Amino acid sequence: MDELKKKLIRLVHSKHASWKTIYLILKEHASIRKKDAAMYSSFTPRAELLKKDHQLISIDKLLTDYASQKIHLITIFDDDYPVRLKSIYQPPWILFAKGDLSLLKDKKSLAVVGSRNATTYGIGAIDYLFPSLIEKKILIVSGLARGIDAHAHKAVIMMGGKTIGVIAGGFHNLYPRENIKLAEFMMEKQLVLSEYPPATMPAKWQFPMRNRIISGLSEGTLVIEARKKSGSLITADFALNEGRDVFAVPGSILSQDSDGVHYLIQQGAKLVKSSEDILEELGM
Repeated sequence: MDELKKKLIRLVHSKHASWKTIYLILKEHASIRKKDAAMYSSFTPRAELLKKDHQLISIDKLLTDYASQKIHLITIFDDDYPVRLKSIYQPPWILFAKGDLSLLKDKKSLAVVGSRNATTYGIGAIDYLFPSLIEKKILIVSGLARGIDAHAHKAVIMMGGKTIGVIAGGFHNLYPRENIKLAEFMMEKQLVLSEYPPATMPAKWQFPMRNRIISGLSEGTLVIEARKKSGSLITADFALNEGRDVFAVPGSILSQDSDGVHYLIQQGAKLVKSSEDILEELGM
């Protein structure tokens, strides 16, 4: 492993390095010949904190521990880093991955997000739409949250398809607890990703940030049951900002859980009545 990647791993594990700080450091010190002692010189007053973090982090030990836990580190400099994800605003510097890495190479993928309080209608919409999508080998990406996310993953697995889960926090602190068994199964048979080191506790701000990865891995985003102020609409906004397709399943005008999807349709999202509405846009 070259020195630039080692520096990046140390920075991602530092408590004092934001995405922007890492960007500035890599931009100024792109050459692997730069001395570590000079690496943080332009980032006072954080410089001393970053230097201390640097000294405490043993790359060799980290990589040995991760290998024993079957955790893979895919840096933005690696050839197997997803090209589609690399093009988004503030792409994750490192993907921590457990499971089938070949899923990152799937060309056709769809993000599916929605309410954590999924109704029988939302569940039924997934069961109605997914068979044709899975038959066409569309990979489903979601967030392993309760509700629509969890059922999307489960439905794909039951139908023999492929799915990727993107979590907030690290692998050692899975949330919500009710989906731990699902996540552990996916770490063996499917794929789970995080941009945070395994020991990271999930924080509130990480959930909307992980949504950019869900949409970033996908050609389009399908929203099923969502309120106007919800993480699902944040995911849709990320998709729109990256020029990706947004699909919405209409719901009851009497339900607040459909306010968000109706708003998306009013803003130009494609109304979905059947899987063909999605497959058509994906060129299938």
